[in-house]
Amino acid sequence: MEDLPFIPSLRRRGKRGGCEFMIRASLQQKPYLVKHRFFPFSEYLKEQFPYKVHKIPLHAGFTCPNRDGRVGVGGCTYCINESFSPNVKETHITIKEQIEKGKAFHKKRCGAEKFIAYFQSFTNTYADVETLRSCYEEALADKDIVGISIGTRPDCVTDDILSLIDSYTKKYHVWIEYGLQSIHDETLKRINRGHDYKIFLDAIDRTKKTCIRICVHVILGLHGETREDMMETADAVAGLGIHGVKLHHLYVAKNTALAEEYFRGKIQTLDMHAYIRLAADFLERIPPNITVQRLVGDTHGDFLISPIWKASKAEITAGITKELERRGSYQGALCNMAKSVVNNDSSEILAGSRRLQPA
Repeated sequence: MEDLPFIPSLRRRGKRGGCEFMIRASLQQKPYLVKHRFFPFSEYLKEQFPYKVHKIPLHAGFTCPNRDGRVGVGGCTYCINESFSPNVKETHITIKEQIEKGKAFHKKRCGAEKFIAYFQSFTNTYADVETLRSCYEEALADKDIVGISIGTRPDCVTDDILSLIDSYTKKYHVWIEYGLQSIHDETLKRINRGHDYKIFLDAIDRTKKTCIRICVHVILGLHGETREDMMETADAVAGLGIHGVKLHHLYVAKNTALAEEYFRGKIQTLDMHAYIRLAADFLERIPPNITVQRLVGDTHGDFLISPIWKASKAEITAGITKELERRGSYQGALCNMAKSVVNNDSSEILAGSRRLQPA
Protein backbone atom coordinates (compact mmCIF):
# COMPACT_ATOMS: atom_id res chain seq x y z
CA MET A 1 0.00 0.00 0.00
CA GLU A 2 2.20 2.84 -1.27
CA ASP A 3 -0.27 5.72 -1.22
CA LEU A 4 -1.60 5.73 2.31
CA PRO A 5 -4.92 7.44 2.95
CA PHE A 6 -4.85 10.85 4.59
CA ILE A 7 -6.10 10.82 8.18
CA PRO A 8 -7.90 14.14 8.50
CA SER A 9 -9.32 13.49 11.96
CA LEU A 10 -5.81 13.43 13.43
CA ARG A 11 -4.77 16.70 11.86
CA ARG A 12 -8.15 18.37 12.35
CA ARG A 13 -8.08 17.62 16.09
CA GLY A 14 -4.39 18.28 16.55
CA LYS A 15 -3.37 14.70 17.35
CA ARG A 16 0.01 14.22 15.73
CA GLY A 17 3.16 12.27 16.49
CA GLY A 18 3.22 8.77 17.96
CA CYS A 19 -0.44 7.90 17.55
CA GLU A 20 -0.55 9.00 13.91
CA PHE A 21 2.66 7.08 13.19
CA MET A 22 1.21 3.95 14.81
CA ILE A 23 -1.98 4.15 12.76
CA ARG A 24 -0.17 4.79 9.46
CA ALA A 25 2.17 1.88 10.19
CA SER A 26 -0.87 -0.28 10.95
CA LEU A 27 -2.48 0.75 7.67
CA GLN A 28 0.61 -0.44 5.80
CA GLN A 29 0.57 -3.82 7.54
CA LYS A 30 -3.18 -4.31 8.06
CA PRO A 31 -5.25 -3.22 5.04
CA TYR A 32 -8.47 -4.24 6.77
CA LEU A 33 -8.14 -1.06 8.86
CA VAL A 34 -8.87 0.75 5.61
CA LYS A 35 -11.82 -1.53 4.85
CA HIS A 36 -13.40 -1.78 8.31
CA ARG A 37 -11.77 1.19 10.07
CA PHE A 38 -11.23 -1.09 13.09
CA PHE A 39 -9.52 -4.42 13.91
CA PRO A 40 -12.23 -7.13 13.68
CA PHE A 41 -11.77 -10.35 15.61
CA SER A 42 -12.34 -12.28 12.39
CA GLU A 43 -9.22 -10.66 10.94
CA TYR A 44 -7.30 -11.34 14.14
CA LEU A 45 -8.17 -15.04 13.88
CA LYS A 46 -6.97 -15.10 10.26
CA GLU A 47 -3.62 -13.78 11.46
CA GLN A 48 -3.38 -16.41 14.19
CA PHE A 49 -4.54 -19.55 12.39
CA PRO A 50 -4.12 -21.12 8.91
CA TYR A 51 -7.72 -22.39 8.99
CA LYS A 52 -11.14 -20.95 9.78
CA VAL A 53 -11.76 -20.73 13.52
CA HIS A 54 -15.03 -20.02 15.29
CA LYS A 55 -16.07 -19.69 18.95
CA ILE A 56 -18.49 -22.18 20.49
CA PRO A 57 -20.40 -20.70 23.48
CA LEU A 58 -20.68 -23.03 26.47
CA HIS A 59 -22.68 -23.18 29.69
CA ALA A 60 -20.79 -25.03 32.42
CA GLY A 61 -23.40 -24.68 35.14
CA PHE A 62 -21.73 -21.95 37.24
CA THR A 63 -23.40 -19.00 38.97
CA CYS A 64 -22.16 -15.56 40.11
CA PRO A 65 -21.17 -14.19 43.54
CA ASN A 66 -23.64 -11.32 43.20
CA ARG A 67 -26.41 -13.88 42.70
CA ASP A 68 -25.74 -16.46 45.39
CA GLY A 69 -25.24 -14.02 48.27
CA ARG A 70 -21.45 -13.99 48.55
CA VAL A 71 -21.26 -10.35 47.47
CA GLY A 72 -24.90 -9.71 46.64
CA VAL A 73 -28.15 -11.10 45.32
CA GLY A 74 -30.11 -10.63 42.12
CA GLY A 75 -27.10 -10.39 39.82
CA CYS A 76 -26.27 -7.40 37.63
CA THR A 77 -29.39 -5.33 37.06
CA TYR A 78 -29.26 -5.77 33.27
CA CYS A 79 -28.35 -9.45 33.15
CA ILE A 80 -30.37 -12.50 32.29
CA ASN A 81 -28.03 -15.04 30.71
CA GLU A 82 -30.83 -16.74 28.81
CA SER A 83 -31.21 -13.61 26.69
CA PHE A 84 -27.72 -13.86 25.15
CA SER A 85 -26.51 -17.40 25.89
CA PRO A 86 -28.86 -19.93 24.25
CA ASN A 87 -27.32 -22.94 26.03
CA VAL A 88 -28.64 -21.65 29.37
CA LYS A 89 -32.24 -22.06 28.19
CA GLU A 90 -31.81 -25.75 27.42
CA THR A 91 -31.90 -28.67 29.79
CA HIS A 92 -28.29 -28.96 30.93
CA ILE A 93 -26.17 -31.03 28.60
CA THR A 94 -22.51 -31.90 29.03
CA ILE A 95 -19.73 -29.67 27.76
CA LYS A 96 -18.76 -32.42 25.32
CA GLU A 97 -22.29 -32.51 23.90
CA GLN A 98 -22.42 -28.71 23.64
CA ILE A 99 -19.17 -28.73 21.69
CA GLU A 100 -20.34 -31.44 19.32
CA LYS A 101 -23.56 -29.52 18.70
CA GLY A 102 -21.68 -26.24 18.23
CA LYS A 103 -19.17 -27.78 15.84
CA ALA A 104 -21.91 -29.20 13.62
CA PHE A 105 -23.74 -25.85 13.56
CA HIS A 106 -20.73 -23.67 12.72
CA LYS A 107 -19.27 -26.11 10.20
CA LYS A 108 -22.55 -26.01 8.29
CA ARG A 109 -23.24 -22.31 8.79
CA CYS A 110 -19.85 -20.76 8.04
CA GLY A 111 -17.43 -23.54 7.12
CA ALA A 112 -15.49 -23.40 10.38
CA GLU A 113 -12.72 -26.00 10.70
CA LYS A 114 -11.38 -25.50 14.23
CA PHE A 115 -12.88 -23.96 17.34
CA ILE A 116 -12.34 -21.95 20.51
CA ALA A 117 -14.32 -23.23 23.49
CA TYR A 118 -15.98 -20.13 24.93
CA PHE A 119 -17.12 -20.50 28.53
CA GLN A 120 -19.67 -17.72 28.30
CA SER A 121 -22.52 -18.07 30.80
CA PHE A 122 -22.24 -16.59 34.29
CA THR A 123 -18.83 -16.61 36.07
CA ASN A 124 -16.59 -19.33 34.70
CA THR A 125 -13.89 -19.17 37.37
CA TYR A 126 -16.33 -19.31 40.28
CA ALA A 127 -15.38 -22.74 41.63
CA ASP A 128 -12.43 -24.57 43.13
CA VAL A 129 -9.42 -25.26 40.92
CA GLU A 130 -10.13 -28.96 40.43
CA THR A 131 -13.71 -28.35 39.36
CA LEU A 132 -12.51 -25.74 36.87
CA ARG A 133 -9.77 -28.06 35.59
CA SER A 134 -12.34 -30.78 34.92
CA CYS A 135 -14.61 -28.39 33.00
CA TYR A 136 -11.87 -26.79 30.93
CA GLU A 137 -10.21 -30.08 30.06
CA GLU A 138 -13.48 -31.68 29.03
CA ALA A 139 -13.61 -28.97 26.35
CA LEU A 140 -9.92 -29.17 25.44
CA ALA A 141 -10.16 -32.94 24.94
CA ASP A 142 -11.90 -32.42 21.62
CA LYS A 143 -9.38 -32.67 18.76
CA ASP A 144 -10.92 -29.69 16.95
CA ILE A 145 -10.57 -27.32 19.89
CA VAL A 146 -7.54 -25.05 19.39
CA GLY A 147 -8.26 -22.52 22.10
CA ILE A 148 -10.27 -21.60 25.15
CA SER A 149 -11.89 -18.31 26.18
CA ILE A 150 -13.13 -17.91 29.75
CA GLY A 151 -15.69 -15.26 30.65
CA THR A 152 -15.50 -14.17 34.27
CA ARG A 153 -15.54 -11.40 36.86
CA PRO A 154 -12.40 -9.69 38.17
CA ASP A 155 -13.26 -10.61 41.77
CA CYS A 156 -13.28 -14.35 40.99
CA VAL A 157 -9.70 -14.99 39.83
CA THR A 158 -7.23 -16.21 42.42
CA ASP A 159 -3.57 -16.67 41.57
CA ASP A 160 -4.09 -20.45 41.59
CA ILE A 161 -6.89 -20.13 39.03
CA LEU A 162 -4.77 -17.89 36.83
CA SER A 163 -1.94 -20.42 37.08
CA LEU A 164 -4.29 -23.18 35.90
CA ILE A 165 -5.51 -21.14 32.93
CA ASP A 166 -1.97 -20.04 32.11
CA SER A 167 -0.87 -23.69 31.96
CA TYR A 168 -3.04 -24.15 28.85
CA THR A 169 -1.20 -21.41 26.93
CA LYS A 170 1.61 -23.86 26.11
CA LYS A 171 -0.66 -25.79 23.74
CA TYR A 172 -3.72 -23.61 23.15
CA HIS A 173 -4.83 -20.11 22.24
CA VAL A 174 -6.08 -18.80 25.59
CA TRP A 175 -8.23 -15.79 26.45
CA ILE A 176 -9.80 -14.54 29.65
CA GLU A 177 -12.71 -12.12 29.28
CA TYR A 178 -13.31 -9.71 32.16
CA GLY A 179 -16.58 -7.87 32.62
CA LEU A 180 -15.70 -4.25 33.41
CA GLN A 181 -18.69 -2.35 31.94
CA SER A 182 -17.49 1.00 33.36
CA ILE A 183 -14.53 2.40 35.30
CA HIS A 184 -16.88 4.48 37.47
CA ASP A 185 -17.64 3.03 40.90
CA GLU A 186 -21.00 4.79 41.22
CA THR A 187 -22.12 3.10 38.01
CA LEU A 188 -20.85 -0.28 39.21
CA LYS A 189 -22.86 0.13 42.42
CA ARG A 190 -25.92 1.20 40.49
CA ILE A 191 -25.88 -1.92 38.32
CA ASN A 192 -25.10 -4.21 41.28
CA ARG A 193 -21.76 -5.48 39.98
CA GLY A 194 -20.53 -6.26 43.49
CA HIS A 195 -16.95 -5.08 42.88
CA ASP A 196 -15.20 -1.79 42.24
CA TYR A 197 -12.74 -0.57 39.63
CA LYS A 198 -9.73 -1.17 41.91
CA ILE A 199 -10.54 -4.91 42.05
CA PHE A 200 -10.70 -4.97 38.24
CA LEU A 201 -7.28 -3.32 37.94
CA ASP A 202 -5.78 -5.81 40.38
CA ALA A 203 -7.07 -8.71 38.26
CA ILE A 204 -5.65 -7.12 35.10
CA ASP A 205 -2.23 -6.59 36.70
CA ARG A 206 -2.04 -10.19 37.91
CA THR A 207 -3.24 -11.60 34.60
CA LYS A 208 -0.64 -9.60 32.69
CA LYS A 209 2.06 -11.55 34.51
CA THR A 210 0.88 -14.64 32.61
CA CYS A 211 0.66 -15.53 28.91
CA ILE A 212 -3.15 -15.28 28.92
CA ARG A 213 -4.68 -12.88 26.40
CA ILE A 214 -7.08 -10.38 27.97
CA CYS A 215 -10.41 -9.16 26.60
CA VAL A 216 -12.46 -6.49 28.42
CA HIS A 217 -16.24 -6.00 28.17
CA VAL A 218 -17.71 -2.47 28.24
CA ILE A 219 -21.34 -1.32 28.11
CA LEU A 220 -22.20 2.02 26.52
CA GLY A 221 -25.35 3.83 27.60
CA LEU A 222 -25.44 2.82 31.26
CA HIS A 223 -27.89 4.85 33.35
CA GLY A 224 -26.38 8.00 34.82
CA GLU A 225 -23.35 8.08 32.53
CA THR A 226 -22.59 10.96 30.22
CA ARG A 227 -20.61 10.76 27.00
CA GLU A 228 -17.63 12.11 28.96
CA ASP A 229 -17.92 9.27 31.47
CA MET A 230 -17.99 6.67 28.69
CA MET A 231 -14.98 8.20 26.97
CA GLU A 232 -13.09 8.15 30.27
CA THR A 233 -13.71 4.41 30.32
CA ALA A 234 -12.43 4.22 26.74
CA ASP A 235 -9.26 6.12 27.64
CA ALA A 236 -8.67 3.88 30.65
CA VAL A 237 -9.18 0.69 28.61
CA ALA A 238 -6.76 2.05 26.01
CA GLY A 239 -4.02 2.21 28.63
CA LEU A 240 -4.43 -1.26 30.11
CA GLY A 241 -2.17 -3.13 27.69
CA ILE A 242 -4.91 -5.65 26.84
CA HIS A 243 -5.47 -7.63 23.65
CA GLY A 244 -9.19 -7.42 22.94
CA VAL A 245 -12.39 -5.53 23.73
CA LYS A 246 -16.11 -6.20 23.47
CA LEU A 247 -18.56 -3.31 23.25
CA HIS A 248 -22.24 -3.71 24.09
CA HIS A 249 -25.09 -1.23 24.12
CA LEU A 250 -27.30 -1.22 27.19
CA TYR A 251 -30.50 -3.10 26.46
CA VAL A 252 -33.43 -3.92 28.69
CA ALA A 253 -34.36 -7.59 28.86
CA LYS A 254 -37.39 -9.23 30.43
CA ASN A 255 -37.15 -10.61 33.96
CA THR A 256 -34.38 -8.24 35.04
CA ALA A 257 -34.17 -5.53 37.70
CA LEU A 258 -33.40 -3.12 34.87
CA ALA A 259 -36.76 -3.94 33.28
CA GLU A 260 -38.53 -2.90 36.49
CA GLU A 261 -36.65 0.42 36.45
CA TYR A 262 -37.45 0.88 32.77
CA PHE A 263 -41.19 0.44 33.30
CA ARG A 264 -41.05 2.96 36.17
CA GLY A 265 -39.55 5.48 33.73
CA LYS A 266 -36.12 5.57 35.38
CA ILE A 267 -34.14 4.12 32.47
CA GLN A 268 -33.70 5.34 28.92
CA THR A 269 -31.93 3.43 26.17
CA LEU A 270 -29.95 4.74 23.21
CA ASP A 271 -31.29 5.03 19.71
CA MET A 272 -29.23 3.23 17.09
CA HIS A 273 -27.63 6.32 15.58
CA ALA A 274 -26.55 7.61 19.01
CA TYR A 275 -24.96 4.24 19.77
CA ILE A 276 -23.16 4.17 16.42
CA ARG A 277 -21.63 7.57 17.19
CA LEU A 278 -20.60 6.49 20.70
CA ALA A 279 -19.06 3.25 19.44
CA ALA A 280 -17.07 5.20 16.85
CA ASP A 281 -15.95 7.63 19.57
CA PHE A 282 -14.82 4.68 21.70
CA LEU A 283 -12.92 3.01 18.86
CA GLU A 284 -11.05 6.23 18.09
CA ARG A 285 -9.64 6.15 21.61
CA ILE A 286 -8.27 2.60 21.76
CA PRO A 287 -5.03 1.49 20.05
CA PRO A 288 -5.36 -0.13 16.60
CA ASN A 289 -3.64 -3.32 17.81
CA ILE A 290 -6.52 -4.18 20.19
CA THR A 291 -8.85 -6.57 18.39
CA VAL A 292 -12.58 -5.80 18.60
CA GLN A 293 -14.39 -9.02 19.43
CA ARG A 294 -17.86 -7.47 19.44
CA LEU A 295 -19.38 -4.10 18.58
CA VAL A 296 -23.01 -4.56 19.59
CA GLY A 297 -24.94 -6.72 22.03
CA ASP A 298 -27.77 -8.99 20.98
CA THR A 299 -30.54 -11.10 22.47
CA HIS A 300 -32.04 -14.47 21.67
CA GLY A 301 -35.73 -15.24 21.66
CA ASP A 302 -38.30 -12.70 22.84
CA PHE A 303 -36.39 -11.28 25.83
CA LEU A 304 -35.74 -7.81 24.40
CA ILE A 305 -37.82 -4.89 25.67
CA SER A 306 -35.75 -1.89 24.59
CA PRO A 307 -34.23 -0.58 22.39
CA ILE A 308 -35.90 -2.11 19.35
CA TRP A 309 -33.63 -1.36 16.41
CA LYS A 310 -34.78 -2.38 12.96
CA ALA A 311 -31.29 -3.47 11.95
CA SER A 312 -29.13 -6.58 12.21
CA LYS A 313 -25.81 -6.79 14.03
CA ALA A 314 -24.06 -6.74 10.65
CA GLU A 315 -25.93 -3.59 9.64
CA ILE A 316 -25.06 -1.83 12.89
CA THR A 317 -21.41 -2.83 12.53
CA ALA A 318 -21.45 -1.51 8.96
CA GLY A 319 -22.99 1.71 10.31
CA ILE A 320 -20.05 2.15 12.70
CA THR A 321 -17.62 1.64 9.83
CA LYS A 322 -19.52 4.23 7.77
CA GLU A 323 -19.46 6.69 10.67
CA LEU A 324 -15.67 6.33 10.96
CA GLU A 325 -15.39 6.76 7.19
CA ARG A 326 -17.53 9.90 7.36
CA ARG A 327 -15.13 11.32 9.95
CA GLY A 328 -12.08 10.22 7.97
CA SER A 329 -11.09 8.34 11.10
CA TYR A 330 -9.89 4.95 12.34
CA GLN A 331 -9.59 2.89 15.49
CA GLY A 332 -6.87 4.60 17.52
CA ALA A 333 -7.12 8.01 15.85
CA LEU A 334 -7.49 9.76 19.22
CA CYS A 335 -5.71 7.29 21.48
CA ASN A 336 -3.40 8.77 24.08
CA MET A 337 -0.07 7.12 23.35
CA ALA A 338 1.29 8.17 26.74
CA LYS A 339 -1.27 5.82 28.33
CA SER A 340 -1.48 3.13 25.66
CA VAL A 341 1.56 1.10 26.65
CA VAL A 342 1.81 -2.61 27.17
CA ASN A 343 3.36 -2.64 30.65
CA ASN A 344 1.70 0.36 32.26
CA ASP A 345 1.02 0.47 36.00
CA SER A 346 -2.75 0.20 36.47
CA SER A 347 -2.54 2.02 39.81
CA GLU A 348 -1.68 5.18 37.85
CA ILE A 349 -4.84 4.78 35.79
CA LEU A 350 -6.90 4.41 38.97
CA ALA A 351 -5.34 7.50 40.51
CA GLY A 352 -5.94 9.51 37.34
CA SER A 353 -9.52 8.50 36.65
CA ARG A 354 -12.31 10.90 37.59
CA ARG A 355 -14.91 9.60 40.01
CA LEU A 356 -18.45 9.62 38.63
CA GLN A 357 -20.81 11.74 40.68
CA PRO A 358 -24.16 10.19 41.69
CA ALA A 359 -26.97 11.00 39.27
